[in-house]
Amino acid sequence: MRRGVLSRLSVDRLETRLSDGTPALIRPIAPEDRDRIRTGFNRLSDESRLRRFLTPTSKLTDGQLDYLTRVDYWDHFAWVAVRADALEEGMGVARYVRLPAEPAVAEAAVTVVDEYQRRGLGTLLLGLLATTARAADITAFRSYVLEDNAPIRRLLAGLGARDSFDSPGVVRVDTPLDPDLMPDSPVSRVVRDMASRLMPPTD
Repeated sequence: MRRGVLSRLSVDRLETRLSDGTPALIRPIAPEDRDRIRTGFNRLSDESRLRRFLTPTSKLTDGQLDYLTRVDYWDHFAWVAVRADALEEGMGVARYVRLPAEPAVAEAAVTVVDEYQRRGLGTLLLGLLATTARAADITAFRSYVLEDNAPIRRLLAGLGARDSFDSPGVVRVDTPLDPDLMPDSPVSRVVRDMASRLMPPTD
C-alpha cells in the first residue's frame, strides 16, 4: 500500500465502539474492499443513496467500484469502518478528493449504512477524515448536500461550515478544518480529539 498521508499520522487504524457498544475497526480503504463496498451500498436505503450521490442510484458499476477503492492515499483518501467482530461487514466510509483547481480544498463525503446510523459513527468518521486531510495540507472541505438533508448540515455546521446555493435543491457547504477556528460543538470536540490522537507531536 502506498503510504501517502499515512506517513504523517501516528496511527493508521482505529479500534473503537459505537454509542451502543458495537465494536468497530476503522482503516484505510484498499482495492480488496470492492465486494465490501458493493454489499454496503446494497444495504443503503434509497434515501441514503440519494443523499450520497444526489441522484437516484440503483447500483455501483465496476468503474465506480474501482474509483472508490483504488485511491492514492494523498489526493484521494478514504477510511472504511467495519465491524471488529465481523470484519467482512462494512459499516461506513469517509472520503476526500482534492480539487485540482484548488489544492487546499477537497470534496468530502461520509456515508454510514442505515442500520449503524445515529450511533456516532458518522461524527467519528468525519473527525478522522478532517484530521487526515489536514495532514495532507488540505485546509477546507467542500460538500454538495441536498437542501433537506438536515442531519449532515447540522453536523457540518458544528464545524463552522458555510452554506451557499449550488443548484435547485442542492447547497454547497464549505467547512474550514482548523480546529482552532471551529465553534465549540460535539463534532468539533471529536475533531480536536482525533487531531491529538493522530497527529504526531511537534517540537
